[in-house]
Amino acid sequence: MTGFLVRRLGQSAIVVLGVTVITFVLTKLLPGGVARAILGPRASAVAMAQFNHDNGLDLPAWQQYFFYLGQLLHGNLGFSYHLNQSVVQLLQDHLPKTLILLTISTLIALAIAIPLGMMQAVRRNKLEDYFFTSLSFALYSMPPFWLALILIIVFAVNLNLLPPEGPQGAVSTYLDPGKIAALVLPVMSLALVTIALFSRYMRSSMLDNLVQDYVRTARAKGVSTTGVLYGHVLRNALIPIVTLLGLSLPGIFSGALITEAIFNYPGMGLLFWNSSQTRDYPVLLGVTLIVAVATVVGNLLADVFYAVVDPRVRVAA
Repeated sequence: MTGFLVRRLGQSAIVVLGVTVITFVLTKLLPGGVARAILGPRASAVAMAQFNHDNGLDLPAWQQYFFYLGQLLHGNLGFSYHLNQSVVQLLQDHLPKTLILLTISTLIALAIAIPLGMMQAVRRNKLEDYFFTSLSFALYSMPPFWLALILIIVFAVNLNLLPPEGPQGAVSTYLDPGKIAALVLPVMSLALVTIALFSRYMRSSMLDNLVQDYVRTARAKGVSTTGVLYGHVLRNALIPIVTLLGLSLPGIFSGALITEAIFNYPGMGLLFWNSSQTRDYPVLLGVTLIVAVATVVGNLLADVFYAVVDPRVRVAA
């Protein structure tokens, strides 16, 4: 198990280093360079030259990269000239709000998708299976922005039950009774699509395991259907879900970007969207780097949980 973790950590470190190379190259591909992107199209050549000198952008590319890497290691992700704040300060304000949204929606999705997928597998080709399969396909094929708009029209405009905008203010107040209602629609928008995805995988995984020899052996020994499902099949059926959860982080975040923009939810998605409109490149690259690192960490955790759930991985390691 130790060797398995060391190899995974080494691979993750290489991937993160590769991400820093990509983000550095992206800064070099900006039209007119970083100085033009930040100072604007009307900046004089003298101002651009002074900016490049002050920020070490007139050095050779390899020196700039190691300077950039050193800044990252010291927690310096740049400065937003549009918002007049450091990128780290902006992320500290917006990242917790996105984490609240993603955590709540993902936990709700798992709590519903796992038993739903199990029920569909047990009731295969029955009315319930056909109904939830059709519903899952409809939700999964629906664009996130379209689903969010439908939820706003139904619950905020027509029924007037929930506010159309996400909670605002300090993150410590988001779970207050007065602001929980504002979280419902953004969470529902993300959770419904995630439920559709996970329930389909859970159903397929359950069906694959229900025909295995160990299930027939357990039934031959007199184990009840409930005992077979929860004592034998469930753990093996969860293995693809664990892997999928780690690999789904980029997709969940991309859905959160659109969801936050539509609901005016002040998380990283809305920050990224607003920064893209103002060409605030330091913020865009900072958010990209954080999301990439989060994806690598998510995949690493998925590998670790995979080894916990499936003993064969530990044996192979």
